[in-house]
Amino acid sequence: MKAVTVTGSGGPEVLRVTEVPDPEPGPGEVRVRVYAAGVQPVDLAIREGFRPPGLTVEPPFVLGNEFAGVVDRLGPDSGDWKVGDEVIGFRLLDSHAELVTTDAAQLVAKPAGMPWEQAGSLSASGQTAHTALDLLGVGPGDTVLVHGASGGVGTVAVQLARALGATVVGTASERNHAYLRELGAVPVAYGEGLAERVRAAAPQGVTAAFDAAGRGALEASVELVADRERIATVVDFEGAARLGVRAVRTLRTAARLTELVRLWEAGGLRLEIAEALPLERAAEAHRLVGTGHVRGKVVLTM
Repeated sequence: MKAVTVTGSGGPEVLRVTEVPDPEPGPGEVRVRVYAAGVQPVDLAIREGFRPPGLTVEPPFVLGNEFAGVVDRLGPDSGDWKVGDEVIGFRLLDSHAELVTTDAAQLVAKPAGMPWEQAGSLSASGQTAHTALDLLGVGPGDTVLVHGASGGVGTVAVQLARALGATVVGTASERNHAYLRELGAVPVAYGEGLAERVRAAAPQGVTAAFDAAGRGALEASVELVADRERIATVVDFEGAARLGVRAVRTLRTAARLTELVRLWEAGGLRLEIAEALPLERAAEAHRLVGTGHVRGKVVLTM
């Protein structure tokens, strides 16, 4: 099969689309023929040499941690899945490939009407946003500040917070302000004077903040939110330790992913695809995500 392989730590130029052996599902596993797979900022960080807790892999290896596709082979004791089932799934690495194996418990059924590109983009960003808002205890009466509100994680976070009954203020570049209004957020621009702009946009005050952007967002957040337990970041772990706020790592489960799928089916979750690129253009996809200005997600298609 073809797969996006990291040949060494570095920039997008270290990526190669190579032929690697087809994976075979083990006990409790399912093999999926991948139709679409999202590209995450963490994929870029791993390519550059970062390793999240529990990951010790060294080049060459295959990137990607979310996907959507069709079940094409079953391992022993793989539950009720059948060959031909359309699924959304997740695993750590190996998803930017024509075939991927994963634990059968890390798959959910893809709605028939969900486009493949959206399905392949949902798991990582969606579950990251869901984890953070859950830990922050967001609910009715809250005013939530979402930094990086037009990105993949931010897009879902805005809509989840709104579905939970909160008012949302979202930071983004001005070209994305109309988009944020469509999602139900009050947009504010990045940059110097951010805290003052947020106060003007939310005179009632801000009760929680979620940072999916970095770039000094936590400093503004601690000015605006009284309870530091209700400030979280998924990108600025050094800032979190320095300021005494929450550093969040995604807690991914099929139950969490199922909840996101149900919200999409109910019309309460819009998934924005900035670019859908073929596997052979993986380096270009990484460059796009690396700009930090993507609206929604970049996905690879097989």
